[in-house]
Amino acid sequence: MSSRLLRVALWGGGALLLVALALGWYLRGSKERHWRSLAAGGTAGMAALLDELAREAAPSACADAFEHDVAQRRTLHASGAPLQDEARAQMRLGLDLIKLGDPLAAAEELERATQAAARDASLPPNFHRELALARATAWLRIAEVENCLDCCNGASCLAPIEPAGVHQKPRGAERAFAEFLALVESDPGDDDSRWLLNLAAMTLGRWPDGVPEPHRLAPERFASDAPFPRWRNVAADCGLDTRSIAGGAIAEDFDRDGCLDVMTSAQGLRDPLRYYRNDGAGRFVERSREAGLDGIVGGLNLIHGDYDNDGFPDVLVLRGAWLKEGGRLPNSLLRNRGDGTFEDVTARAGLLSFHPTQTACFADFDGDGWLDLFIGNETWSESAPHPCELYRNDGRGGFVECAAAAGVDVQAYVKGVCAGDFDDDGRPDLYVSCRERSNRLFRNEATRAAPGWRFVDVTERAGVARPRASFACWFFDYDQDGRQDLFAAPNAGFGNTPDDVGKFLFGKPTASDRPVLYRNLGDGRFEDVAPQLGLDRAILVMGANFGDLDNDGFEDVYLGTGNPSFRALLPNRMFRNDGGRRFLDVTTAGGFGHLQKGHGVAFADFDDDGDQDLFHELGGQFPGDTFAHALFENPTQGARWITLELEGVRANRSAIGARLALELETPAGPRTLHREVGTGGSFGSSSLQQEIGLGDATALRAVTIRWPGSGTVQRFVDVPLERRWRAREGEPALQPIERRPVTLGGAASGG
Repeated sequence: MSSRLLRVALWGGGALLLVALALGWYLRGSKERHWRSLAAGGTAGMAALLDELAREAAPSACADAFEHDVAQRRTLHASGAPLQDEARAQMRLGLDLIKLGDPLAAAEELERATQAAARDASLPPNFHRELALARATAWLRIAEVENCLDCCNGASCLAPIEPAGVHQKPRGAERAFAEFLALVESDPGDDDSRWLLNLAAMTLGRWPDGVPEPHRLAPERFASDAPFPRWRNVAADCGLDTRSIAGGAIAEDFDRDGCLDVMTSAQGLRDPLRYYRNDGAGRFVERSREAGLDGIVGGLNLIHGDYDNDGFPDVLVLRGAWLKEGGRLPNSLLRNRGDGTFEDVTARAGLLSFHPTQTACFADFDGDGWLDLFIGNETWSESAPHPCELYRNDGRGGFVECAAAAGVDVQAYVKGVCAGDFDDDGRPDLYVSCRERSNRLFRNEATRAAPGWRFVDVTERAGVARPRASFACWFFDYDQDGRQDLFAAPNAGFGNTPDDVGKFLFGKPTASDRPVLYRNLGDGRFEDVAPQLGLDRAILVMGANFGDLDNDGFEDVYLGTGNPSFRALLPNRMFRNDGGRRFLDVTTAGGFGHLQKGHGVAFADFDDDGDQDLFHELGGQFPGDTFAHALFENPTQGARWITLELEGVRANRSAIGARLALELETPAGPRTLHREVGTGGSFGSSSLQQEIGLGDATALRAVTIRWPGSGTVQRFVDVPLERRWRAREGEPALQPIERRPVTLGGAASGG
């Protein structure tokens, strides 16, 4: 070919490529315009848009499409047509059936795969091991479904399994035990299978003696670091034991009747948002349809705050996490109308965008008295950027996006974000937790008088870039010195097995990332004190939050664990803060070690008895990995407490970002407690009312409130203990709130 012809051909090929790209951009733009037109129709329009997106979704994103894909595979297999690489095809179908929620059919397909593999001499040895793992996984899930789901009680799935949690239908655990035993005998270094072998023995009531000594997990590996009262899962008694896959959770008084309600989401594109109204007598009644939430589906996480300052908490639903380009889904801003109903105002408020995310935070970043919003989006590759978004509240019911102008348009696989005033200058700063990249800390330099917003990246000086596989994060004052510290936890991977956790359980060294607890040094720098304080453990963290378990005034840490693998059955972990000196693992003693995948976590005083209970949304990624929610009732007695409801006037109505100092008299002398108002961790949304344990305090000499944005400082002296109070910005006295404790799942106790 002549050089002239070659140039023409190259030019023609380039032109065709440009035309194809232009056509792709046009079609995508046209589709997005259609989506925006639908979303402009409020709740009904958003419901129609979400339905359309679900119908177009890839199998990995939607249960309906996934079921259709599996059905096609089953039809092909049942036809008797010859299959290339039959054993592998049968194994893939079996694994998909587990994900879909039919482990019995999966076990049958995997048995056929085993027979096909026996006839195929070309298969490598590692395939036979993968197939054995698949069989063991199917039988383990059969055991869970037949016992922990179909015959659930308060002891189900709590590690180590106690007699009340032993499986009454043992066939699944028997087969799983046999499969895992063969696996570990062929490879004693497979610590994941060793752990699951021990777990199967627990469910059969044969642990530890029924496990061969070389593979046995010693009971002391579950020993708590200190005694702790046993908490009881009362979700079934209260009407909160709905089954779900992975999702978010909010605890808040949405209807302002004085009782804390619950809202949950689930990741599936057709999974409903659920609103449970607290009836004031210890039970929760689902009112999702009555609340106007029909069709508002999906969402791996939820957060809340009063964005329009009308006194009623609003909700943001976050969608598209983990789905890469398939996660180009809209979030939903649900305005609380104050009459028991919500309306989708996403488009009207200027928040409609199409990025995968699971994390966001409300804060008044510019101090104008209105909550702004930062959303951490997931950029999987540089060729498909999804920058983070920062929305300034215009004070008229709308938001204006300004992330790039403010310097926080981070492009990373963001899995957690949190706001907190680490430098105590009255402006909320921002921490962005990233997967496989350095985390980022941004110092807020915005002021009400400044023409534009400005955040400065201070990560390097602060020394807070780890962990590498970062996930949940939050600011809190763990040592009560008046400075906001920073916690960040890793999740070792998406779709991987938890082998490092198995190694940790058996006392072996691991190379995985560990949680970090950055102590604020007060000069713009932090130091990681997790190793000294007992938090440097191999834990696959997902949903997580903090609260005060024992009303001693020091906030404790609860970590939901797991990853999408059906073999990721790991105890969720509870760490008691021992006066800022150490975090003690009290998982087993307190009964917190639930084995199911841990997502939305919310601390709240649901029974109005002065201590915080714990709601946990449980379930995995796939349609077949469902489990019932848990509500752990706090049995604490004897410690003093106070509950404060804050209402901003010049500050934002939710009082998010307000700083509290409580000056106590105790038998050991004066002591001061510190709090910053917020919803807690980046995966779960706790109540905004301040439920503060006072330990052995004999008197509360003063409560000082520094209101965010407005700069108002108020001081209330000689406040009676064990009461509920409302603090309204600018009013000279606290107002009492009368509430009666109730028995969760029963009638009012009259206490």
